[in-house]
Amino acid sequence: MNAAVVSANYGFAEAERSAVEERTLTYIAAISEALREEMARDPNVLIMGEDVADPFGGAFKVTKGLSDEFGTRRVLNMPMAELGFIGAATGMALMGLRPVVEMQFADFISAGFDSIVQFAATNYYRWQGAVPWVIRAPSDGGLRSGPFHSQNPEAWFVHAPGLKVVAPATPADAKGLLIAAIRDNNPVIYFESKPLYRSLKGYVPPGEHVTPIGVAQTMRQGDDVTIITYGAQVHQALEAAQTLAVEGIECEVLDLRTLKPLDEEAILAAATKTGKVLIVHSANRLAGVGAEVAALIAERAFEWLDAPIARLGGLDVPIPFSPPLEDAYRPNAAKIARMARELARF
Repeated sequence: MNAAVVSANYGFAEAERSAVEERTLTYIAAISEALREEMARDPNVLIMGEDVADPFGGAFKVTKGLSDEFGTRRVLNMPMAELGFIGAATGMALMGLRPVVEMQFADFISAGFDSIVQFAATNYYRWQGAVPWVIRAPSDGGLRSGPFHSQNPEAWFVHAPGLKVVAPATPADAKGLLIAAIRDNNPVIYFESKPLYRSLKGYVPPGEHVTPIGVAQTMRQGDDVTIITYGAQVHQALEAAQTLAVEGIECEVLDLRTLKPLDEEAILAAATKTGKVLIVHSANRLAGVGAEVAALIAERAFEWLDAPIARLGGLDVPIPFSPPLEDAYRPNAAKIARMARELARF
């Protein structure tokens, strides 16, 4: 994904896309635009994180220019103390603000785990106190950054009642899901794929654009094999589907977009359509989101299946620095095509 900029114009009518060609944005620009528009719309929206204010604008420059535009009272540099500033964000949210917290890398969210799952996630249940914050978590690897800067820890938070978890795969959803998350009165963890930041461009609708939380999207129609995935693996799945189409195997590709709550109806419809299901994610396979999706299909659509449910994820080891070893660790289009091909022949 890093060699060239890839286009991702999925889910829009051709006439709609061509009407405003200048609305083609990179994935990272779509995130920045969502932040800028929501800060302009709602004075209660603020940004917190390490080096998020200018001149740095965050580890990946997502927030660059925002402190110049909105001031350092709304773009707040935080110390290297994730547990502390996530707790501060929770307090701010309880007082009516809408903090957007940036993790420099999703891996570091573990330092704030207690504040997230023990307090923010349970607060509404305990006394109906809304906690409308968002944590932006740059996740996924492929950048040769090793085990502390490449993880996909989404399954930790899917397991915690009271949280919502989203993972956009396209520039349009990067903007639309972030806006939806900021406006939601629940704590939302927003996993953004670092490999897509500047390598992926796509159409982003002009004006207000909100992608509803909890709604999956079919990215490709097919009748032979269903591939269910999210985040950066959506594009690997689409590449694999294109390869298999030449062989006469048509794959349906479903982008979950939201990991909690799952769009169960869309998952079951995609699974029953082909009867052969491959679930893919970058996170390690053991106890990942794919396990829950597989259990749902096995429990509610077993009679429609024509083959065992297959899962493809990262290996259950720390993510290597070595490029060849990291390539062996994570799913890619070739691995997805091989497994989908085997399913089609079952």
